[in-house]
Amino acid sequence: MRVITGTLRGKKLKTLESLDTRPTTDMVKEAIFSVIQFDVPGCRCIDLFAGSGQMGIEALSRGASFCAFIDLNPSAVEIIKENVNACGLGGVSKVFNCDSLDYLRTESRNTDIIFMDPPYGKGLLEKALPLCDRLINAGGIVVCEHEKELLLDDSYGRLRLHKRYKYGKIAVTVFRVPEDDEG
Repeated sequence: MRVITGTLRGKKLKTLESLDTRPTTDMVKEAIFSVIQFDVPGCRCIDLFAGSGQMGIEALSRGASFCAFIDLNPSAVEIIKENVNACGLGGVSKVFNCDSLDYLRTESRNTDIIFMDPPYGKGLLEKALPLCDRLINAGGIVVCEHEKELLLDDSYGRLRLHKRYKYGKIAVTVFRVPEDDEG
């Protein structure tokens, strides 16, 4: 697993060896960032269910100003910290060892992009998406990676379906908050 482009292009990242952790493939990561590339520079982002932290690190490499990494698994948190430190991103990131849903309920800083790739088949996206509404800025984006069989609703609060993509067994659903914050 590596950083695809930006200031950290080619940097190898560690991943957690676990059945519960599925690192996003380069093809899917490239596709996601081609959709949001113009929104990344200067943005504040959250990498929920972060695993190795690769989505947030990719965003920082492409010019994001800050990323919060959230994962409940202490082993994943250690991998994220190692990757963040190896990339020299400690000053523009923070790693939290906590439940992603609890983080969404208690965090107060506004955010521009939220990446979510939770464990499959547990209904976590359906629980997390309504919680994103209070944190996401007008014009903000929520990127959800999930099993292709899952069809998410077209809206959650201010979040509106932007696009759905399928890549083999994986699907990506992208939501946007309208710039004018109207329905």
